[in-house]
Amino acid sequence: MTIPTSQLITMPEGKTLEFKRDLSSPRNILKTLVAFANTAGGGLVIGVEDESREVLGVEDPLDEEERICNLIADSIKPRLVPNVELISIEDKTLLKVEVYPSGSRPHWLKKEGQNEGIYVRLGSTNRKADRELIAELKRSAEGIAFDEMPLPELNADALDIAVAKALFKDQRELSEKELLTLKLLKQVQGRLVPTIGGVLLFGIEREERFSDAWIQCGRFSGTTKSVIFDHIEIHEHLPIAVERVIEFIKKHAMRGADFSQIRRRDVWSIPLTIVREAVINAIVHADYSQIGAPLRVAIYDDRVEIENPGILLPGMTVEDVKQGVSKIRNRVIARVFRELDLIEQWGSGFRRILDEAEEQNLPEPKIEEIGMRVRFTVYLAESMSTEVSRTSTEQVTEHVTEQVTEQVTEHVTEHVTEQVTEHVTEQVRSLLFCLKTKPLGRRDAMVYIGLNSRPTFVYDYLKPAIQAGFVEMTLPNSPKSPTQKYRLTTKGKDFLAKEGQEDVE
Repeated sequence: MTIPTSQLITMPEGKTLEFKRDLSSPRNILKTLVAFANTAGGGLVIGVEDESREVLGVEDPLDEEERICNLIADSIKPRLVPNVELISIEDKTLLKVEVYPSGSRPHWLKKEGQNEGIYVRLGSTNRKADRELIAELKRSAEGIAFDEMPLPELNADALDIAVAKALFKDQRELSEKELLTLKLLKQVQGRLVPTIGGVLLFGIEREERFSDAWIQCGRFSGTTKSVIFDHIEIHEHLPIAVERVIEFIKKHAMRGADFSQIRRRDVWSIPLTIVREAVINAIVHADYSQIGAPLRVAIYDDRVEIENPGILLPGMTVEDVKQGVSKIRNRVIARVFRELDLIEQWGSGFRRILDEAEEQNLPEPKIEEIGMRVRFTVYLAESMSTEVSRTSTEQVTEHVTEQVTEQVTEHVTEHVTEQVTEHVTEQVRSLLFCLKTKPLGRRDAMVYIGLNSRPTFVYDYLKPAIQAGFVEMTLPNSPKSPTQKYRLTTKGKDFLAKEGQEDVE
C-alpha cells in the first residue's frame, strides 16, 4: 500500500483492509491473510483497535514480526510470501502485512485442510469457500473460463441451433466452423459437443443442467420486499431474455414527454439504457457454477436492483469496476453478446453507466458484494408508486409540465394514441425521419438522432424498424460491411407520407 499510515488508519475496514489490536487471535489473522490472497489482496495492520481506531502499537515489534512470519510459513498452504514491515505513527510501532492476489490460489489453513480451510474476502468479513467457489478459484488461477469447458456427455443436438442462426442472421451465417469459432461447440475425441457457454446461451434443456440460469423479475410496493405487486420468471435464451426484462420494466415505468427539442422525445421514469446495460453485465458476469438463486431484477419505488450469482473475480474490487477495469468470467457468453451488439466493448459497461447517470442527473449507481452475489443498484430521479396503473396516454399527459398549453396536451394525447394504434415507437419514428432524404450509415444515423450508445441504437431503433419492414440494408449480403447503410423501404416511405412527411425521396 502506498497510502500514508495516518490516512490508512482512518479508512473503513473492507475487502482489502483489516485492523487487529494484537496477535492474540492468530487463527483469525491467518484466515484474513488466506482470504486476501484468494480474493483481491489486501493489508492487515496490527496494533490498532479496529472499532475505535486507537493506535496501541505493538510491543516487541521485532519479535512480533518474526512470529507472524513463522505463523504464515507454518500454517498456510501453498506457501504464501506477503510483505511484512514495521511502520511508525504517534511514536508507536505498527506491524503491517501486505498480501497480493495470488497466482497459486486457492490457499488454505493447514489445520483445517484443503476442503475446509479455504476462505475468501466478502466486504470486511472472511467467508469459507464452498466446493463451487473453490473450483472457481482454481479455474481463475489457471486462466480457464467456466463457460468454455466442454460437456462431453452431450451432443450438438443439445443446442437450439435454429434460434442461434435466427439471432445471427444479420451478422453471419452460423456454419459448423462458426459455431466452433464462437466456442458454442467443441471437438472432443473426434465428436462435436456443446460447451457450457453454448448450453447457457442456447441449450434446449438448459435449466436441467444449470438450474439457476434464469431471471426472476419483481415489482415491489414501496422500498422493501414486504409487498410484491407483480412478478415474472424469464426462462428464454439469454440473448432474448434481455429484452424480456426490459419489457417487464417498461410495464412498470411511467412514460413522459420532453418538448425541449424540436421533436417530442419519450422520457421514462426508469433509465432504460442504464438498466439494460446493468442487466447485460449481470448475465455476462454471473457465476453459473453457483447453486442457490437465479439472476434477479427488483423494481422498487425509488430504485432498481439487479443481482447476479457469484462474487467479483479474484483480483477485482468494486473500485476496479468503477474505474473500468474488467475481467471476463464467461468468455463465450461475452463473445456472443458482443457479436450480437448487446455489448459495445468489453470492460466499458460500468463506465458508460456512470457517464449516463451523470448526464441524466441521477445519483451514482451502486455496486456491492452481498453474500455470494453482486448487486447493482440504479436510483431513480423521482419515486414511483404502484397504486395507479396508467395507460400510455395518461402517463404522457401527466408528465407534461404545467407550462404546456392545453392545445399541446391534446396534441400529445392524439400523438400517443396513434403510436399505440400503429405499434410504432418514438425511437423508430426518429430513425425513419432521419432516413427520409437519403440512406445513412450507423454512425451518421446515431449522430443525427443524438445517441452515443450503439446497443441502444441497434435494439431500440434499428432492429425494430427492420423487423417492422420500414428499413432495410443497402448491402443485405454483407451485414457487417463498413460501408453498410440503411434506407427506407416502400412501407417506411408510405408511413412517413401518412405522417405528413411528404418530401420523402
